[in-house]
Amino acid sequence: MRRSFLSFACLLFVLFTYAASPKPQIDRIDPPHWWIGMHCDTLQLMVSGQNIGNSEATLDYPGVKLIETVELESPDYQLLYLTIDSNTQPGSFPIVFTEGKKSTSVDYTLKARSKKPEEHIGFSNEDVLYLVMPDRFACGKGNTTTEGLEYPIGADRSAFNGRHGGNIAGLREHLGYIDSLGVTAIWVNPVLENDMPGGSYHGYATTDYYSIDRRFGTNDEYIQFIEEAHSKGLKVVMDMIFNHCGSNHPWVKNKPSRDWFNNPDQFIQTNFRLNTISDPYASDYDRDLTVNGWFVEAMPDLNQKNPHVWNYLVQNSLWWIEEAGINGIRMDTYPYADFHAMGRWCDRVIEEYPNMNIVGECWIAKDGGPAFWQKGSTVNPMGDPKLPTVMDFPLVYVTHEAFEKDGGLSKLWEHLGMDYLLADPTHILTFLDNHDTDRWLLEEPTNLDSWKQAQTFLLTTRGIPQIYYGTEILMNGDMKPTDGNVRLDFPGGFPGDTMNAFTAEGRTPLQNEAWDFLSKILNWRRTNEAVKTGSLKHFMPQNGVYVYQRTAKDGSKVVVVLNGNDKEASMNMNQTAESLPIGSSRRDVLTDENVTISETMTFSPRQILILE
Repeated sequence: MRRSFLSFACLLFVLFTYAASPKPQIDRIDPPHWWIGMHCDTLQLMVSGQNIGNSEATLDYPGVKLIETVELESPDYQLLYLTIDSNTQPGSFPIVFTEGKKSTSVDYTLKARSKKPEEHIGFSNEDVLYLVMPDRFACGKGNTTTEGLEYPIGADRSAFNGRHGGNIAGLREHLGYIDSLGVTAIWVNPVLENDMPGGSYHGYATTDYYSIDRRFGTNDEYIQFIEEAHSKGLKVVMDMIFNHCGSNHPWVKNKPSRDWFNNPDQFIQTNFRLNTISDPYASDYDRDLTVNGWFVEAMPDLNQKNPHVWNYLVQNSLWWIEEAGINGIRMDTYPYADFHAMGRWCDRVIEEYPNMNIVGECWIAKDGGPAFWQKGSTVNPMGDPKLPTVMDFPLVYVTHEAFEKDGGLSKLWEHLGMDYLLADPTHILTFLDNHDTDRWLLEEPTNLDSWKQAQTFLLTTRGIPQIYYGTEILMNGDMKPTDGNVRLDFPGGFPGDTMNAFTAEGRTPLQNEAWDFLSKILNWRRTNEAVKTGSLKHFMPQNGVYVYQRTAKDGSKVVVVLNGNDKEASMNMNQTAESLPIGSSRRDVLTDENVTISETMTFSPRQILILE
């Protein structure tokens, strides 16, 4: 009698426990869908949901196998590794998660690829990139909202470092303006969700790697923007950040595992000294702090040495290429991440998309520094960095000395003379300023002589030029008191603006002079193979006059002459006779006039000749 009562009680307890235990909960799966026929047949799915790690996953779909389930330290995550056979058909299939006698399922979709991998074309030295900070460029009519954000911080243009309301629709509505300027690609600062205190208008504190920030628009709007850019012959480069995420990312609130982040228990800041990585005498302590310290407290440092973190990030970059059709990746804070993991990431992207390009932000201001980081480097004892394109940060500092000082163009000659260190000087991103530096113009100029020479050099020397938005209308300022001072709103891009610099009528005479000059060179560059892809030869500056030649494979040539003096300068042209034979005649692109080369020539102050 007693035994029967106990058995009945146990049965009731089991039934009650079973009835009370919830079904496995699935909040999201990353990536949200995938494609058949990818180069790598293995797919990592990161499943998130309360106690989902305690469930068992099963699936049944022809050509798809679940080969590994990874339980992480947090019970709210589970990693599934699938293989997808090349003959698998597109379609959806349920993944069933079972815990005890309860189960739930979620459908997962495999899509057909819209084009061949080699048809994804990256940016190159044939392009000029136009760098845009979307929050500060233009506000268009799009599907923007703050609803659903933990920090629903909307637009307030009086807040220097807050959201101003620029969005993807604003970019799309001004594609005609960007195209008419003559650039061929748009590098857009980060657009992924930054649900952060303060608003994180710059976009460098990601809280969702698969969603466009709803204050910028939707994933569909981003794809539409890229499609419309492509219809105008414009490429789009996506800004990504794999060194860190935002402190409000779900991973930070609920760490999948202790080694998901570097220094997971406390904020330890990087020393910001990238030379410790290349310095052969650097201490282990200094080098470790550079790479494993957090960039700032709001940006926890991801551990790319963790293979699951690495897989997640790799797949995310492939997903955006396939999903949105982007033409390249600009990787933020590249050297701060793990060297070997990032090299493998570059390999995976290029294996999947052989004509894609990646540029890494390697902020090293000294000549020779970028050579350490470029693919095929012969000066890096750590191995091949695998990074196709690096940023020519030294040029930023060189150009100020070269163009702001009388007779300073020898600095350019010396800088380019260090290119023997680079594995591929044609694939180095050249620029005068960007969103993280002072504007090249610290204040509004009274004349454009030096500015025109700097822009001419940028657009006719080796490499892939990048122009920061507003350069064409002489936007100026420095990083004081904050970086918001170099990220000002484009005039005319926002409701209520009294000035519209998107139109000639809305620009000042000096701004129109700058816009017309830049546009003329940019549109000419689009069709000139010598200046886009040609080899470079330059001559030692004489009396402050710098001469260099670009030569295309078909033998066509462009010769640029810059008088870097604020006064007239004469030059014996015998030095440059191999490029400009005495008595020959060349057409000046800027004036459309013929120039005859004589033995001695005198150039007016800050004169520019672009001779075909």
